Amino acid sequence: MSKLPLTIACDAYDRTQALRCADVQVDGVDLNYLCLPVEETFHRMVRHREFDAAELSLSTYVLTLESPDPPFVAIPVFPSRSFRHSAIYINTNAGIHSPEDLVGRVIGVPEYQLTANVWVRGILADDYGVAVDSVQYRTGGLHAPGRVEKAALTLPDSIDLEPIPDGRTLSEMLVTGEIDALYTPRAPRCFTEECPEVARLFSDYPTVEADYFRRTGIFPIMHVVVIRRDVHERNRWVVRSLYNAFEESRRRTMEAIDQTAALRYMLPWLGHEVARTRDIMGSDYWSYGLDNNQETLNQFVIYAYDQGITSQLWAPQQLFAAEATDPVIV
Repeated sequence: MSKLPLTIACDAYDRTQALRCADVQVDGVDLNYLCLPVEETFHRMVRHREFDAAELSLSTYVLTLESPDPPFVAIPVFPSRSFRHSAIYINTNAGIHSPEDLVGRVIGVPEYQLTANVWVRGILADDYGVAVDSVQYRTGGLHAPGRVEKAALTLPDSIDLEPIPDGRTLSEMLVTGEIDALYTPRAPRCFTEECPEVARLFSDYPTVEADYFRRTGIFPIMHVVVIRRDVHERNRWVVRSLYNAFEESRRRTMEAIDQTAALRYMLPWLGHEVARTRDIMGSDYWSYGLDNNQETLNQFVIYAYDQGITSQLWAPQQLFAAEATDPVIV
């Protein structure tokens, strides 16, 4: 019997390598894995539905659930997770010395609804008193002009959100001081090129982020894996097949990271960093599935609702296909 041809777009992660190289098979599926950068994958999936399945921003996915005919269903696979205190950049001449100094400032964001920015705004509000509507947001391309929101937003009137001028980029406007700070998951070129006008708000972000995890138990989820709804409706079994394959690929990576005879990754002190991470976060720090991620997902949906991205407060279990969350007990 022939297998179902299925194309998935996802970036080149260590936790998906076994799947990408076909060392792990998807039961019943002939998988075509397109390795694409996340911005391209998101744009093509949301705007044109080009792939049968894809990695997708968690916030974008939740936004699509509120459309009259939601185009995707998700499985609780999280190919991207990241602490986001490190995603806040400041103009060094703006007089910003602490998070509280952001109040009243002009903040650049590539898109308001980016998952990273949902986490940044929520953390700043909860831990530092920087209310979501206490700053002015300016949207645009990080390094190229013309970026716009992938999905339409209906925000509260209290949110001051406008695009930056035509032909301008957020990176250059941070250097000139036309914006005071920038929330972005991708480091701006002005920072990586060590422009003196640009710095991170939290210079010792690993310590701050480790403290955040110890206090909250949250390792922020950035991306999920979605399946086009028409594909899911024709082949509901694909959900479990894909989930199992992603989980097996992740499990193999977690085992491989402990190999010491020849370092798998280009980090000379890999073993030390792995031990430090496990000391702070435990051994299963990058888990898939709903049960182990309820608290993190619940915090995200609260933030998305509070920030005007969603019109209702979603429950974590409502975000995922039932086939991936209903356990099979033998």
